[in-house]
Amino acid sequence: MSYAISGPLQAAVYQRLAADTGLSALVGGAIYDALPPGDLPPLYVTLGQELVRDRSDKTGAGAEHEFTVAVVTEAAGFAEAKQAAAAISDALVDASLTLSRGTLVSLNFHKARAARVGTGAQRRIDLTFRARVDDG
Repeated sequence: MSYAISGPLQAAVYQRLAADTGLSALVGGAIYDALPPGDLPPLYVTLGQELVRDRSDKTGAGAEHEFTVAVVTEAAGFAEAKQAAAAISDALVDASLTLSRGTLVSLNFHKARAARVGTGAQRRIDLTFRARVDDG
């Protein structure tokens, strides 16, 4: 196994989301790898946690990356967040991403969780995707 493709995969996912016109129409440029200081917009997207498992075999090194993309909103309901989540899913599922190292074999939606955060004034949808990569 190699964790070396984690950075290139994250960069490619971020670039794909930032370049997606459907998502941009909903959140503008509010797509973050790390949250900026200060006030946040009322609707934004952030890259989240990642879990990586070895998927190497006798043909070469590989890994499965399970990563989260979150949609957060101050809106009273989930409607805006769900539109942004759908745009993220459309942009990533079966995407053909070019990585600076390694090869993306597959990229699929795994699960989502929608919840109220804290006192309920904020809504959050965590979308989990699975990417299979080869480092050969």
